[in-house]
Amino acid sequence: MKKDLLKKYNISDDEFKFIEETIMEAFPHHAGPQWKFAGAFYFATVVMAMIGYGHSTPATVAGKAFCMLYAIVGIPLGLVMFQSIGERLNKVASILIKKLKTVLRFNNTDATEVNLLLATGVLSSLIITVGAAMFSQYEQWNYFDSLYYCYITLTTIGFGDFVALQSGKALQEKPGYVAMSLVFILFGLAVVAASMNLLVLRFMMLNMEDTKRDEEMFPASQHVVTLEEELGMKRLSYSTALGSIYDDQPSVCSCTCYGRHSHKDAFQLDERKAVYQSTVSVSTTDVLDDHSFFPSKDTDIYATFDDPYAYYAIKRASI
Repeated sequence: MKKDLLKKYNISDDEFKFIEETIMEAFPHHAGPQWKFAGAFYFATVVMAMIGYGHSTPATVAGKAFCMLYAIVGIPLGLVMFQSIGERLNKVASILIKKLKTVLRFNNTDATEVNLLLATGVLSSLIITVGAAMFSQYEQWNYFDSLYYCYITLTTIGFGDFVALQSGKALQEKPGYVAMSLVFILFGLAVVAASMNLLVLRFMMLNMEDTKRDEEMFPASQHVVTLEEELGMKRLSYSTALGSIYDDQPSVCSCTCYGRHSHKDAFQLDERKAVYQSTVSVSTTDVLDDHSFFPSKDTDIYATFDDPYAYYAIKRASI
């Protein structure tokens, strides 16, 4: 559009910029002058609350520098203010809940954290729904858009797609509406801060309970024996019992040698059976024959146990 205007009216870029600034000064904003007291106060509130709609921004270097300094000081003070108001609201809510429980003759009249969370949740929902009705009336939005604006505002997201007080010169001609909008922002953020405070306290209490439970269970866990430890102790005892027999035996391969036994192997096998019987206290009939007594050569049990009798002793003991 700019190129078309420059070509149509044969004007330069400087002349176009001058015309643009003149129009903006004559009609600064469709809501009225943004930097009168009402507009400036609304801008300062939005900055302090960290909403940041972006509907109006400082244009000069001095204005930008002052805005940064104001944010450095104003945002921490605003957080402290919202936190203090939220704590007072929680105190008032606890008193009201206690009185209500007394009237209803509850056995326990103390206000619990769950009760306070419910109370602040109901109050937050009430503020959002009432605020949505107000903005729908004054801004001519549908109710869902107004509800969306209230939620985005009180969660300090501040997209800026919907901004109140920006139509019909509301900042200059509707002071009551301006005041209600500011009260909605400040009181609504205080209630949200109260809810966040209760949620943080609740999470801290749950964390403390988990830590205390772990500390109580720690002494008992010192005496727990895991399966790996138990198998290790059994293997050590059986290896000690059988060590006199197979400690001096030469190494044999674990692939095909266990299927073929010589007379010497048969004699050693009988000795190992005798030691095995005395170790696990089983009858002679429980000991398998020479070939089936060993684990299958296709298994990888030899990667774990040095001797198949030790494996079988542990297996029988675990049964």
